[in-house]
Amino acid sequence: MLTVGDLLADLDVRLLTGEPGLELPVRWVHISELLDPTPWLSGGEVLLTTGMQLDSAERQREFVARLADHQLAALGFGTGFAHSEVPQEIVEVASERRFPVFEVPYEVPFIAITEAAFTQLVNEQYAVLRRALAAQERLERIVLSERGLDAVASALATLIGAAVLVFDPRGEPLVQHAFRRPVSAEALSGLRAEIRERARRREARTFMPAGEDASRSLAFPVAADGPPRLGAAGAARIPEAWLVAVKDSGPLSDFDRLTLHQAVTIVALELLRSRVAGDTERRLAGDILAAVVQGELTGAELSRRLEPFGLSDRVAAIVVGRPGSGRGSPAPVEAAVSSALRDDAAPGLVASTQSLTCALVAGMAEDELLGVAERVRARLSLEFGSPVRVAVGRAVPGGEARRSFHEARCALEALGLMVPSENGSNGAGPDAGVAGSRVATYKDLGSFQLLLSLQDDEALKLFCDSILGPIEASEGHYGGELMRSLEAFIEENGQWERAARRLYCHRHTLRYRIRRVEELTGRNLGSARDRIEFWLALRGRELVSSP
Repeated sequence: MLTVGDLLADLDVRLLTGEPGLELPVRWVHISELLDPTPWLSGGEVLLTTGMQLDSAERQREFVARLADHQLAALGFGTGFAHSEVPQEIVEVASERRFPVFEVPYEVPFIAITEAAFTQLVNEQYAVLRRALAAQERLERIVLSERGLDAVASALATLIGAAVLVFDPRGEPLVQHAFRRPVSAEALSGLRAEIRERARRREARTFMPAGEDASRSLAFPVAADGPPRLGAAGAARIPEAWLVAVKDSGPLSDFDRLTLHQAVTIVALELLRSRVAGDTERRLAGDILAAVVQGELTGAELSRRLEPFGLSDRVAAIVVGRPGSGRGSPAPVEAAVSSALRDDAAPGLVASTQSLTCALVAGMAEDELLGVAERVRARLSLEFGSPVRVAVGRAVPGGEARRSFHEARCALEALGLMVPSENGSNGAGPDAGVAGSRVATYKDLGSFQLLLSLQDDEALKLFCDSILGPIEASEGHYGGELMRSLEAFIEENGQWERAARRLYCHRHTLRYRIRRVEELTGRNLGSARDRIEFWLALRGRELVSSP
């Protein structure tokens, strides 16, 4: 930082007064003969003048007072032109205001002073730029080495000597690192509230956090694919994250601000890398789960495919019924389940199939598994504001994960089937509060668990054929429509409107198909017993269906 003392040290000038101000920073050097040059100055400048218009003591006193009030760094008064020496009134007022005034003799041109200042300022800025580039390279290496957002924030806090926090768009801290002084709980709460309010107003501009010294704290919006743009309605898109820095002591320097601006891009790159890695992992997890459900992946090959997810030996399935009958995007539920498992330090593979989200976790004792599932259920119910159905299957060898998944899925559906609904019929809606009040297990299958856990696939196939065979044997493509209609009707617990919406058909069309199923099978879908047997057959068929 160039100070008044640094500037004068190498110049042939004489300081007349204002020694305490020699440590003031110099932002620039300006030359003016105006009585009031302050409208063209922003503070921190050294002003050079010959005082051509300072022809009275009153004007001289007012001139110096005006410069001091405007926070200039110093005054250089050129003698040998309008004045043979610096007027005493200027020196007196400057001494009272502790404002530096130095005499510039006729032999020293003003350009020599401006060049000296320019050279030092440029060298100073070049040094800052080199430090900032080195800092950016350090942060880039962290991203390339895939050490994560936590390492980026830690390195940034050390580089600028500040507390560094990264928030998600909802104001929840993703990471936070202090250099020496952490952000207080009160300040953290204020930051979260301010970011949530800006998200509500769709504001995506850099701001100074309320309650903090404006010179030592800043919050930057972070967009993974560049600066925030305008959306379709003209409002700025909500940033993907916010980068906040609160300096431990003193104001943010030029280096700090430049490093933070560069760090916004680094944080965006890390978020993008994490998102791409997460999307890839979810796609792989989805492919594996689909192959498991269809029976295409079993045995040693399945065990090998599960190893990269931290699963080996034995696994168990935790199945979650997505809110809203599973019609929405599975991504929020998958993210919430993954987060809950991370908090529990439980490695797992999380993916979705149809209206369910499944987590295959490492096999553990039954009470421990139930504890993990209960914490997942409680967290999701709180986050989505309504009861979320969760079920677990028993731990099985990794190559037999399909059975644990189907056991958990059947337990989840059986619990819903066996809870009385509001209209008095047997079977609650999939989002029923009672069904969502606890974790379902194989014990909820009652006597049906014997059938669904049969190791003899031929016996299970025989049972399924006895119930579903007439439907499958019906005419061509229409048989498939009947089976899909039956499954939707069963899964929606006999609710005509919901089942018809799920199939994208009119309820009268659905009624016709269900009557046709009853004619072909000789069963009555108005009977809870027959509905449960159909449900068992549908689930059993999934277990024995060939790849």
